[in-house]
Amino acid sequence: MLSSKPFSGNFSSIVNQILAAIIQNRPLGDVLVESRHRWTTESVSEVLRSIPRHFFQSSRSVGRQRTFRHRAPLKQRNLRQEFEKISKNVLVLGPAAHRDQRNLSLGLDKALEFFHYAESHLGFSHNEVTCREMSIVIARANRIRDLWDFLKQMAMRGKGMVPLSTITCLIKVLGEEGLANEAMVAFYRMKQFHLKPDVVAYNTMIHALCRVGNFKKARFLLEKMELPGFHCPPDVYTYTILIASYCKYGMQTGCRKAIRRRIWEANHLFRIMLFKGFVPDVVTYNCLIDGCCKTNRIERAQELFDDMSKRGCVPNRITYNSFIRYYSAVNEIDKAVEMLRRMQRMGHGVSSSSCYTPIIHALCEDGRVIEARDFLVELFEGGSIPREYTYKLVCGALDSIGELSLLGDNIRDSIEDGLRSRLERARKVKPIMIH
Repeated sequence: MLSSKPFSGNFSSIVNQILAAIIQNRPLGDVLVESRHRWTTESVSEVLRSIPRHFFQSSRSVGRQRTFRHRAPLKQRNLRQEFEKISKNVLVLGPAAHRDQRNLSLGLDKALEFFHYAESHLGFSHNEVTCREMSIVIARANRIRDLWDFLKQMAMRGKGMVPLSTITCLIKVLGEEGLANEAMVAFYRMKQFHLKPDVVAYNTMIHALCRVGNFKKARFLLEKMELPGFHCPPDVYTYTILIASYCKYGMQTGCRKAIRRRIWEANHLFRIMLFKGFVPDVVTYNCLIDGCCKTNRIERAQELFDDMSKRGCVPNRITYNSFIRYYSAVNEIDKAVEMLRRMQRMGHGVSSSSCYTPIIHALCEDGRVIEARDFLVELFEGGSIPREYTYKLVCGALDSIGELSLLGDNIRDSIEDGLRSRLERARKVKPIMIH
């Protein structure tokens, strides 16, 4: 089974035909020879960019949300152990779980076939953009040795075929796949292509290491960048990446000592950042405030919130959501409502379902059902459809006190219609069967 998404309307007809032939495992020669389409960099890149989405995702990823909120911490993968498990029909956990190896091999073979056929028979000359897209396909297929062979072949064609942006993109992709050690190899192999890493490459490498919890190597790279006279000193994003990773990874661990240590490191880096003269942006503040709120350090979070106003940094909805979730969790609902009203009064963001949902749940648990009903109606009248669980929770609470009629038939019908339409949109994504 192969997961897929509907083709975008921006794709040309010939691109759709090529993708259909690749998915159905038909010869590409017939489709490409009959077409009179003039292949451009964009059209070739679109075909290569679509292959991982159609072939490399598992069947269980159909309709999944792009979020890491309920996902276990990413760990460094061992490709050799995964290959041995796959050969023994043992379940592989992590990013490669439930992947169909036949679809993965088929997608990679078809991508390479299309890449070489476009150049040999269609007169298209590959450039650094198409080479980068092809290398990303190989990296997402986790074929590391084939990736380096491909890059060496492209580097032999000309000096600009493998630029610094290509290696940086590969570091990012390998980090997303949980292959931080392989990303580190790519980082140090820049010298083979006569490239010198810049601050973007360092930031990408630090983020890849932080994703798998390897903060020791990440701090080593930061200390290297902080050396006097280094060719690319750290910037605001370097410290923000580490602060966000400390807060996020610390909350994903089950050890209280590890959580305290990570949050302390995040605050320590924030103070170093201020000492060096960097001006933190709203993302830096949001990451640290969210980490403090989730670890019950509300005084420190409030101190950071006040510091934002002093430095002229305008908070946004994410900033207020951290406080709203904290106050709702500790049953200080009035303070959560106060933060919501303050955000609306100051115009610091558009209140959506993420702002109202914690308050509504806390009100229902506290027995303040009528107020929960008012917030649900306010959310709906603001143009947002509540979550199905939130809607059923309020309806059940109203029904328990015999006041279900207070919600109103028109509002209930409109909310239920919105929930059904949301479910139908989610069901439009269907798997494609390859025979």
